Amino acid sequence: FTSTCLIFTCLLSRMLDKCMKSKPKYTMNIVLLEDQTSDWSLRFVKVAVLQAIEADWQLNIAAGLNTKLTANFNGFNTTLYKRRGCGSSTCEGVEILKSLHVSEVGCAMLGPSCTFATFFMVDVEIGLTLTIPIISAGSFGLSCDYKANLTRLLPPARKISNFFVHFWNFTRHGLKMHWGRAYVYKKADQTEDCFWYINALEAPSVQFAVSISREMLRSNKELKKAIQSEDRHSNVFILCGTPDDITTIKNETTIPPEIVFILIDIYNHGYHTNMTANPSMDNVLVLTLPERQYNNTVFYNNTELNDYMAGYHDGVLLFGHVLRQRLIRELRGRATQPTATELPDVNPFRNVSFQGMGGHYVLDENGDRDVNFSVIYTSTIDKQYKTLFVFDTSINETRVEDSTPSLPWPGSQLPDDKPINPNDLKTEDIIVIVLSVSVMVVTAIALIFYRQNMKERQNQKRWSHISQDLIGPLDGKELSLVSLKAEMRITSSLLLWIYYFQPVILKELQHTDGNFSEIQRIELNTLLRIDYYNLTKFYGTVKFEYGLFGVFEFCERGSLRYVLNDTISYPEKTFMDLEFKISVMYDIAKGMSYLHSSNIEVHGRLKSSNCVVDNRMVVKITDFGCNTILNPCKDLWTAPEHLRKQGISQKGDVYSFAIIAQEIILRKKPFFTQACSDIAEKLSMVQYPSQTGFFRPDLNFETAAENEAELYMLIKNCWEEDPERRPDFKKIEGSLGKIFSNLHNQANESYMDNLIRRLQMYSRNLEHLVEERTSLYKAERDRADKLNFLLLPAPVVRSLKETGSVEPELFDEVTVYFSDIVGFTTLCQYSTPMEVVDMLNDIYKNFDRILDHHDVYKVETIGDAYMVASGLPRRNGNRHAVDIAHMALDILAFVGTFQLQHLPGIPLWIRIGVHSGPCAAGVVGNKMPRYCLFGDTVNTASRMESTGLPLRIHVSQPTINILQRTDCKFEYEQRGETFLKGKGNEMTYWLTGVTGTEYNLPTPPTAENFQRLKQDLSEMIVSSLENRGPGTNGMEKRKTLSTRVRRRETNGSQEDGLPEYLHLAITDIPSTYL
Repeated sequence: FTSTCLIFTCLLSRMLDKCMKSKPKYTMNIVLLEDQTSDWSLRFVKVAVLQAIEADWQLNIAAGLNTKLTANFNGFNTTLYKRRGCGSSTCEGVEILKSLHVSEVGCAMLGPSCTFATFFMVDVEIGLTLTIPIISAGSFGLSCDYKANLTRLLPPARKISNFFVHFWNFTRHGLKMHWGRAYVYKKADQTEDCFWYINALEAPSVQFAVSISREMLRSNKELKKAIQSEDRHSNVFILCGTPDDITTIKNETTIPPEIVFILIDIYNHGYHTNMTANPSMDNVLVLTLPERQYNNTVFYNNTELNDYMAGYHDGVLLFGHVLRQRLIRELRGRATQPTATELPDVNPFRNVSFQGMGGHYVLDENGDRDVNFSVIYTSTIDKQYKTLFVFDTSINETRVEDSTPSLPWPGSQLPDDKPINPNDLKTEDIIVIVLSVSVMVVTAIALIFYRQNMKERQNQKRWSHISQDLIGPLDGKELSLVSLKAEMRITSSLLLWIYYFQPVILKELQHTDGNFSEIQRIELNTLLRIDYYNLTKFYGTVKFEYGLFGVFEFCERGSLRYVLNDTISYPEKTFMDLEFKISVMYDIAKGMSYLHSSNIEVHGRLKSSNCVVDNRMVVKITDFGCNTILNPCKDLWTAPEHLRKQGISQKGDVYSFAIIAQEIILRKKPFFTQACSDIAEKLSMVQYPSQTGFFRPDLNFETAAENEAELYMLIKNCWEEDPERRPDFKKIEGSLGKIFSNLHNQANESYMDNLIRRLQMYSRNLEHLVEERTSLYKAERDRADKLNFLLLPAPVVRSLKETGSVEPELFDEVTVYFSDIVGFTTLCQYSTPMEVVDMLNDIYKNFDRILDHHDVYKVETIGDAYMVASGLPRRNGNRHAVDIAHMALDILAFVGTFQLQHLPGIPLWIRIGVHSGPCAAGVVGNKMPRYCLFGDTVNTASRMESTGLPLRIHVSQPTINILQRTDCKFEYEQRGETFLKGKGNEMTYWLTGVTGTEYNLPTPPTAENFQRLKQDLSEMIVSSLENRGPGTNGMEKRKTLSTRVRRRETNGSQEDGLPEYLHLAITDIPSTYL
């Protein structure tokens, strides 16, 4: 249909352009019936058309145009046809087309008025394909609706159908009720307009037949039967005709008083010219056009001007108006922007208005005229016709013109469309029955409620704990009594368990043993029934051997206090903006509003720590109720009146809400103020206000934005000193809702827009949060890897991370290094434990720095023993002996220059032993795993160290053999055969250096000197300590390890007088060493 309209629009535009080229002759074809009966007969219309041409010429001259319309009049006489008038309209359409093709087609066509004739010219599928505009005063039928080149200047049947649909649905108290049914009377002989108007009410596909329950009456007999029937379908009868038809009906049958006739008499002027009503019109509503402007004008043979003649007269003016607009635009040379009706792709005969003889014309988007129908009634007072309603077809709206009419029906209002059944009960009977049934029902309900109330009151006095079997740990692990109490201490009496597949929190009830009083049982039952979106659910109590616990709903994100403190997960600008903060306050206000209206009535302990947040960021209130079990405490959220006199109240909860709101706004500590930070001082200043004013948290109105100022004022009102001046939570909830709607101009923002905007904000914040957390994770991972690499070899760490285990390996050849401190036992006797630790730490940190320059792996430190290996876990050929030899020389050179911090002047001697051979290695244990070496090579290396001498590097023959295979020129001395436990006599060597490399090695003592120095070491240490002078660090008050040694000597628990743990742990089993 749309594409067809576009095609015809273009064709109409081209036809007008072609017509303009035919100047100065602009021809119209007037095609009408030519008989004596039709109101639109050519003989009547011709004079009106000629007068309209003259009037249009005067308008053209005034506009500076020398153009004049011309008309060809084509009459069609049906006198000789069997079916006369519009009944022969099909042949009339064919005849008109022939005459137009023989003569001049012209620029436009006026007529025909008959629907059948017009349909065969304008229908796209079966029509005669005329492209010139057709202007008709008539063509009422539905088949002519929505035709692109047809313009109708009288209201079509579609407008009549729309009136009845909307008028039936129209209601006005005391005047008209809703109607849903009707009778439609279709006479045998009807005028052209009545035929198509009734046809529109009969058509089953039209909205009237679809929405209104209507029955068709097709004969006078059916009409009489319906009127006289007591169980008729409706009290409303619709017919089209004149007052004479009503008179005929009333003369033939008696009309019940509840019936109303609606007479369609659109083109009858008499209701406005002769106000005195016909006596038979007392219960009739007339649908007609409003008063005309041409009532007394006569045109032809004393024939009074009618609506058809005026329509064709104004059709000439319409065509002239459109043509004049085109010509004026052509003369201007398109110098100005064309208006909507001047655009070439817009039909110029649509959505246009102009003034004519028929009044002010308004054509809709389909080219049909919109009018104001008048609904006229007969007044029972003066028997005059008066307008009751006016219906505007452009907006399908009914308007009351007479609000106090004098109607003939009871109550001076239109009757109901549904008739009253005489078999129905009377109103009095219905009232008595309804009252009797109501009394019985109310009595029964009262009894039921009484029994339920009694049963409920009995149930409220009972209380049973939840079975322990229904509650278990969330992770599925059984907790012992000891571990449960330990967890209670860690989590501050809060346990996360599971109950009926729901995670719950167990809160310890410390001031009761579970034997509740009657008041406490009633209170717990009341708490058990509370179920609201912004309140945590209470499931009951459970009793264990170690205490009584309340079971509450678990909220994953923790308390509101925790969320406000976590600025990383919930950043201020991108996540917790003002809108989000207001929504948090709104959740609290809704929860408290429900709580105050419930049987709980008051919270009494409201604070940010017992406002919890679930995984959907919904704030819920907890710890309410149980007022007989849990005593209210005095804290920063407590209202001033309750600080002075202990108690709880709803106004006190409002004060607590204000303190929480200030926390939410500032995201600082509770009751934050720069003037005071001490909690006890704050409580005192709130409880005992000064004369200058009341003490409250900081809330800066000066820096507040416009949308924040209203919120700040609400908070200020909530913490008023006078409790009566504080608003209740219903008002707080409404105020927060109003403030929230004003943010971001959300009065005009849909919920979906708001949701999308918040999702976008959350997405951007989430990306930033993921990047930040990823960087933190990478930093922690690098730190963990670095720590692991310090504890275990890198290949071992990688194997543990990838597979979770390390396969033990057998190495064919490695070199093992052992060293210990000579005289370590003596040094410990004259040193405090901290000095021993500091001494070993200083020595081994320097040893570790030396190891960084060689391909070696530090295996372990055991007391004063230091163990290093090379060739494992990464095999390095013969380099293991070379790296160990170089490392041993570097360590020995370092020892020659090292000074003890707490014993200056005392020499540091170490023994070093080196051996090479096969070895097994692997990770032992799951907790604090160690990379351990096993085999005879480890034991031999230990024997090499223990049989060596101070400041000497004792090397075995296998190690020397490996060094000789390398290019490095190591210098060594043969010591000779040395007895090694478990090995016998073995040839060993002293490593002294590398050819071409200078090492500042200390001079080792001879065997004789070593024995003498060993004996004098104690005296040297005592002398060093005495030289440090008296004091806490002197000799007199030092708590050295020798104190413990002497104590053990006294008890006889030590054979050699030395601490056992200071000896190097050497095993006699040759196959293993740890």
